Amino acid sequence: MTAAPGSGAAAPAAAALDRAAREQGGRVLATLIGHLGGDFALAEDALQDAYAEAAGRWPRDGVPRNPGAWLTTAARRRAIDRLRRARGLDERLRTLEALAQRDGGAVHEDAPARDADDDQLPDDRLRLIFTCCHPALSPEARIALTVKTLGGLTTAQTARAFLVEPRTMEQRLTRAKAKIAAAGIPYRVPPRELLPERLAGVRQVVYLIFTEGHTASDGERLVRDELCEEAIRLGRLLHATLPPNSETLGLLALMLLHDSRRAARADAAGRPVPLAAQDRLTWDGGRIAEGVALLDEALAQRRPGPFQVEAAIAALHAGAASLEETDWPQISALYGRLLQWRPTPVVAVNRAVAIAFADGTRAGLAELDALADERKLVGYVPLHSARAELLRRDGDAAGALAAYERAIALCGNGAQRAELERRRAELLPGAGAPGV
Repeated sequence: MTAAPGSGAAAPAAAALDRAAREQGGRVLATLIGHLGGDFALAEDALQDAYAEAAGRWPRDGVPRNPGAWLTTAARRRAIDRLRRARGLDERLRTLEALAQRDGGAVHEDAPARDADDDQLPDDRLRLIFTCCHPALSPEARIALTVKTLGGLTTAQTARAFLVEPRTMEQRLTRAKAKIAAAGIPYRVPPRELLPERLAGVRQVVYLIFTEGHTASDGERLVRDELCEEAIRLGRLLHATLPPNSETLGLLALMLLHDSRRAARADAAGRPVPLAAQDRLTWDGGRIAEGVALLDEALAQRRPGPFQVEAAIAALHAGAASLEETDWPQISALYGRLLQWRPTPVVAVNRAVAIAFADGTRAGLAELDALADERKLVGYVPLHSARAELLRRDGDAAGALAAYERAIALCGNGAQRAELERRRAELLPGAGAPGV
């Protein structure tokens, strides 16, 4: 145990449990789903039971040395209890009881949960991703279910990633889990001959986990470090264990290049630092070098794809000495190419911003204005914040204030919202000259 028990241990124990849920909950859930033969609902319920047990025990007994392993063991025991109450004396129960015996014998409620071996988790995570990305599920359901389950995201966060309402996402997730159970979809990495039809969805899942970590959709932190690290680990796992693939290389390169700027993206108080103001000397040179090398390896295969294009854009940013010296015409052209592969409004917004730097503010605003009526972008914060910045540069203070107001109203992330409020305040009467 790492924290001493006692009356003053409640707050540290609660903080440790919150951190374990954020950083290890997805991996624990993947292991449970594997042990339960793909029963998502039982695994989720058992993990919630384990969280409740930890909330009661850790302040009294101390935080375990390996919180993730403690939660895995406790959740297995809770799953056994649920199966026994349901008279589910089937193969799942026998498997769980065997595991419980391996981990220390007793499985009754007040038995201490010892730290268990965590070595099986990477394979369980990979199996979970491929199970969720089975072709029997719709593309939207595949990605949403894996991001929600493995990424440890809430339903609301998953909904924001797909630009849909939380209720819509909840229905989508429920249907996907029911279909996995009804169709008997196996919990495994598919045979080599079936990999191509599943790998594209898997890559998209990994990148969405990274995206939520890179810029959290809600909460007070700009970056969820644990999700960034988890996505990069999964990217490395795909690259190391599956046949060589140029788009898998591109995905890993893209994540490393984006993540190289992590330390510079927020100040000591957690406030976002815009790209123009970041100290580029603090960017992680090792990650940049590795990302560029992986991109070169991918491009040498001469099988281009969208992740390679995105990685090429990130490499141009990483190699520029300043915002002004960035090759914006090339970035704009690459976004145009990316739009052919991914004709989504989100890519179109990024292209519009690149056009503003390459061809002038008015050109970028024209592109953004053309997207204003896109239904999926009505609640998309980056669209409104980008319009605010471009209107501000163009001297339209009233238009910029309105766009900032819209972005602030929609923003679920506390750190981002505070920065938007600060920039809006600079435009109010009596605020003085706007900052950069």
